[in-house]
Amino acid sequence: MTEKTYVGIDVAKHKLDVAVLDTGESFQQPNTQDGCKAVVERLQGLLPEVLVVLEATGGLEQGVVIALTEAKIPVVKVNPKQVKDFIRASGRKAKTDVLDAMMLALFGKALQPEVRELPDADSRHLTELLARRRQVSDLITQEKNRLSVARDVRVRRDIQETIDFLEDKQKGLEQELQDFLEKNASWKARKELLMSMPGIGKVTAWTLLCCLPELGMLSGKQISALAGVAPFNHDSGQLKGKRAIWGGRAEVRKVLFMACLNAVRKNPALQEVYQRLVGRGKAKKVALVACMRKMLVMVNAMVKSNTAWTLNPAG
Repeated sequence: MTEKTYVGIDVAKHKLDVAVLDTGESFQQPNTQDGCKAVVERLQGLLPEVLVVLEATGGLEQGVVIALTEAKIPVVKVNPKQVKDFIRASGRKAKTDVLDAMMLALFGKALQPEVRELPDADSRHLTELLARRRQVSDLITQEKNRLSVARDVRVRRDIQETIDFLEDKQKGLEQELQDFLEKNASWKARKELLMSMPGIGKVTAWTLLCCLPELGMLSGKQISALAGVAPFNHDSGQLKGKRAIWGGRAEVRKVLFMACLNAVRKNPALQEVYQRLVGRGKAKKVALVACMRKMLVMVNAMVKSNTAWTLNPAG
């Protein structure tokens, strides 16, 4: 049986440092389309028993991830914090890009991270549109905050003009998102399924579709942990610490939180959970997090069974 080869790639804005654990070989390529192609050509000789490991770097890694995936080379993106903790635990002090790449390969061998299927081109397009809409929305919030404290008439007029421009831009992006979903029967059906639940609007539905494609494929506990709304214990000896949520997908948690602020007034199932927990003395934010988890579990069951929301969805 051929032993698996582990490869680490340290991704920077302008370059890719690649290290092969078994041989100690390392090389560098520019982080460009041609550079990604060259990396693929060098690594194809290691197939089929190879695993490439790199960190999520806010999008800088997407080019090489897509190139590797299209070439059928297994690649996994890992959490930078987990890698940092792994390096700290190893006792390594020296730091270079090549050493970082080698540690990524070692991380892969030690922890065997799961390879997840790369979203298709339509999913990636939708995700980028949604991310841009979120960026514009954040800019609008910033400008409105500035408007609230500005006193000079000319400055206030300038800020308002910027807000008007950004709001038009946001409407355009939302229309583009809507048009894209309308053209794809499968996406449209899933969006309408999600929005059948009271409290879930179009932005929440878009975000769940884009940022949580595993919906309907995992158990309730698994999807909660993946999204970062499952509570983790913090106990030691006689200490019984507070349970807390951690990690997961920040975009999903944010829209679930906003959706639940609305849903605890409109959705009977979540309203009951919220009122019961607050009535037992739980903090309102804790009760909302519990509702976020409940909402996600129900949505997961709906997608799994392809059934619109009812008061007691199956699953």
